[in-house]
Amino acid sequence: MDDSVAHQYLVKIIGEDGVAIIKKLPPGEIVDEEVAAKTELDINVIRKTLFKLYENRLAGYRRERNPDTGWLTYHWTLHLDNIDNRLDLEFEKLLNNLKERLEFEMNNVFYICNNKCARFLFETASETDFICPVCGNELFYQDNEELVRKLSDRIAEMESAIRK
Repeated sequence: MDDSVAHQYLVKIIGEDGVAIIKKLPPGEIVDEEVAAKTELDINVIRKTLFKLYENRLAGYRRERNPDTGWLTYHWTLHLDNIDNRLDLEFEKLLNNLKERLEFEMNNVFYICNNKCARFLFETASETDFICPVCGNELFYQDNEELVRKLSDRIAEMESAIRK
């Protein structure tokens, strides 16, 4: 997988600051308090980053309770080797969303005013007598043929990438 794609995905999940934190983490199992002490970063930022990675199956942890204080210590392990699987899932989700949008565009008729306040389905436009409820101007039929074509092209492009 292209490193820039993986980087962009991580930025989407944990932000640039989170990516910088990952780069500072030592290999193997880590304890968030120790990482905070060594890197001089805020413990809450580190924990937030690790929990976001956990939510996306890119980190795991085990808890250990201190018998004297009762405090929990989290021992974290990064699973960044799972990023390809996560990207595949994101790709499938995007493809499915595009297919749903294409179906919606193909099965509906849209109207819009000259100010482009919003797009209205035929049913909504007819209920307002083809007057924009936002600005009061007349609504006109909007040809969405180019959008349908672009969606179809993008879906075909993505499906061909899957077959490769």
